[in-house]
Amino acid sequence: MDSIWTQTVTLPAFPALEGHVQADAAVIGGGITGLLTAHLLRREGVSVVLLEADRVGGGQTNRTTAKLTAQHGLKYHSLIQQVGIKTAGQYARANLEAVERLRRLVKEWNINCDFQDCTAYLYTQGPPAALVAEYNACRRLGMDVFLTKDTQLPFPAQALGLRNQALFHPLKLLAALLDGLTVFEHSRVLEVKGHTLRTEQGSVTAGTIIFACHYPFVNFPGWYFLRQHQERSYVLALEGAGAMGDCYLGLDGAGLSFRPLGDLLLLGGGGHRTGENRQGGKYAELVRAAEGFWPGCRVVSRWSAQDCMPMDGIPYIGSFSKNRPDWLVATGFQKWGMTSSVIAAEVLSNLVLGRKLSPDHAVFSPQRFHGKASVKQLAGDTIQAVRGLSRRVLAPGRIPAETLPAGHGGIVKLNGEKVGVYRTEDGTLLAVSVKCPHLGCQLEWNPDEKSWDCPCHGSRFDVYGHLLDGPAQKDGECQEEIAGCNTKKLQLPGSD
Repeated sequence: MDSIWTQTVTLPAFPALEGHVQADAAVIGGGITGLLTAHLLRREGVSVVLLEADRVGGGQTNRTTAKLTAQHGLKYHSLIQQVGIKTAGQYARANLEAVERLRRLVKEWNINCDFQDCTAYLYTQGPPAALVAEYNACRRLGMDVFLTKDTQLPFPAQALGLRNQALFHPLKLLAALLDGLTVFEHSRVLEVKGHTLRTEQGSVTAGTIIFACHYPFVNFPGWYFLRQHQERSYVLALEGAGAMGDCYLGLDGAGLSFRPLGDLLLLGGGGHRTGENRQGGKYAELVRAAEGFWPGCRVVSRWSAQDCMPMDGIPYIGSFSKNRPDWLVATGFQKWGMTSSVIAAEVLSNLVLGRKLSPDHAVFSPQRFHGKASVKQLAGDTIQAVRGLSRRVLAPGRIPAETLPAGHGGIVKLNGEKVGVYRTEDGTLLAVSVKCPHLGCQLEWNPDEKSWDCPCHGSRFDVYGHLLDGPAQKDGECQEEIAGCNTKKLQLPGSD
């Protein structure tokens, strides 16, 4: 099902890139980061070309809950402990300024994007020790926070509020940013060499190339595939739920998120590492929670999203690598893409224009390394990658294809090889390779999205093997037994 944003806004269509184009800057990615960066550059007289693999606004921007806040979970106590109060202060000030910057831009550019001021809350129904520690950390950093038991939640809770945050409609913002831009849709960038990038039908040469495509698909230099993993979460848009004016994020096990949208309420949760949801049931859990809070409420839309989780909990925004200063990157937004996108647009556009960066933006440099904050996550991600590779080689198929019920998928052994098989509602079996074309990890079935997901780096594919999310840049590979295609109707022994 499409997100509620797509159901309420239709963005204009743009042609695919054909032939060769030259520009001062080329932006890869048509989400809020790419469009806001391109828009800022165009206003300064820079010639910009923006390339989008599918439709503008069709990626993670379309799947966000669009909370514009510097309150990023239990963030600041952890940052102070791991990277020090100076760096934590830079992170806090940059995100607080991002909220104010977008508020100013919306007003100055007269953008109608349902911008709404609010207070952002963290809440818990359990012991408040972590909440109090976060409150103390935020106060040390000069943030306007307060503790309270007075909330709009459908249950008693203790909460930490941060004033002067905001909500908005992401696709309405994108619609305004598109004005005057040179955009090519259905133009996936397949290769970047030096100052030239190549798509299936064309190419672009630019002085600066900006990777604003969620996850940088070029592995070397940069090594971003070793520096972050991806996580998914799920959202319901509810009719007939309780009225709220502010947004909430839970610290307890379910981690439920609440966000008002006109007469609707967005209920989120069910987070997990991409590729680690074989049992499914994430949407069902949210539905049960919603019905418990508001009997008789109705689901009008549901969708899921994923984001890159950096090793030290800080996005990578700036030069792609030391030896590629003419490549810029923005990634690792850790599910807080609205403020991160605003920061990224300012940093990237200033780098292109040769302007001095704010001292606070040094915290986002991709060339940093915070050992204390990074080592544990690096070890965990490395173990996960090794596990994903070894599964494909050593682990057996999990289920006989004949036993797959309609509407379900699983990994099976076929002619001595492991394949991913999905049974359609009419009984047809569709098979794809379980080898992720990015770096070869074993894909896993996600029953909630009916997709094949990579637990190593987060690439995703539909039941036909078509690419849904990167960093992979091509459809799933075929097995020799299924030569010439990504999927095939299987004829099992003994079937008609």
